[in-house]
Amino acid sequence: MQEYQQKFQVPFNYPVIFSRGVFDTGNLALVEALNRLQEERVHRVAAFVDDGVVASHPDLFRRIESYFREHKNTVELVCTPVSVPGGEAFKNDYRQLIHAVDVMLEYRMCRHSFVLVVGGGAVLDAIGFGASIVHRGLRVVRIPTTVLAQCDAGIGVKNGMNLHGGKNTVGTFHPPFAVINDSNFLATLPDPHLFGGVAEAFKVAMIKDAEFFEDLCAWTTAVRSRDLGVIEKIIHRCATLHLDHIRDNLDPFECGNERPLDFGHWSAHKLESMTSYSLSHGEAVSIGIALDAIYAVDQGWLSVRDADRLINALQTCGLPVWHDALDRTVDGGRLEILGGLEDFQEHLGGELCVTYPGPLGARREMNEVDEAGVVSACRRLKEERVHA
Repeated sequence: MQEYQQKFQVPFNYPVIFSRGVFDTGNLALVEALNRLQEERVHRVAAFVDDGVVASHPDLFRRIESYFREHKNTVELVCTPVSVPGGEAFKNDYRQLIHAVDVMLEYRMCRHSFVLVVGGGAVLDAIGFGASIVHRGLRVVRIPTTVLAQCDAGIGVKNGMNLHGGKNTVGTFHPPFAVINDSNFLATLPDPHLFGGVAEAFKVAMIKDAEFFEDLCAWTTAVRSRDLGVIEKIIHRCATLHLDHIRDNLDPFECGNERPLDFGHWSAHKLESMTSYSLSHGEAVSIGIALDAIYAVDQGWLSVRDADRLINALQTCGLPVWHDALDRTVDGGRLEILGGLEDFQEHLGGELCVTYPGPLGARREMNEVDEAGVVSACRRLKEERVHA
């Protein structure tokens, strides 16, 4: 037998840019991002836009087309921007994915072409997945338009779609070419999309940054009153923590079992599917981290005070900490939500590894979860919830 060991590394880098009015003709953030490698060509771009964003910004297509006309010596829009369904409707429908891929192929997009995606996290995930499988990977520039997408879903390296009733059951790791967070999109967001991303901020603060948690608790009333200045601060800090973790944890493509940034997500993903996605991702994460915080208290890892502060803060921000689906049972009387542990382990591969807070600002990884403890935490969450 002969054996030759092959080994190489591929560096990835991409900017995450914070701006306003990205499609104002005088704003060069997008042009400079597309041309950051200083290639001597006119860059071809196909744009896909979340239909929810289009509804809130009826002149958006005109502004995009005007922007590309103004910068025609550098960039070319290959076709009229394509409107796609927003939210999980896209991630659950492969027909929509095939349509997007057809557009990319019809306009002969190549590996040096760009797919520009404007929208919430679900649209970024799905279009990013489509772009990653065309010619084994087109360049993707994301313009996230929700708080959750700007501070979490839109800035990482994952893409995916839902299949067989599961969350992100198919997908790829395909880092973006660039990300531009335009805070002007936040003003028109309905409350659930404005507040939902704050759950992800509490998530990362609980396990990584106690000082950020204190700030979040102090800002809850401002969040509820839609103070965009405060929400921009939250997005910037939360995004930085996520980006630092992706870089420093040395596992950006999640080959190991640990998923610190998935604190609260084993139940959140299950709740989304159990409610046919009537719960948004941010709302489900809010419930998931509240549930796991109570479990952590029962295990002696987190103080009662910190769990109570989390639950009260989430509710003050307009986020839920309970859904009646947590009461649902399956054959034998087992809580249906507990099936999320098996789903999570399957998604991870290998042994189960669930992240819990403890103490505040730190985390612990557990390979076993006491089902009776989860049942007890569900009961306590139901009993202790208050209505903000």
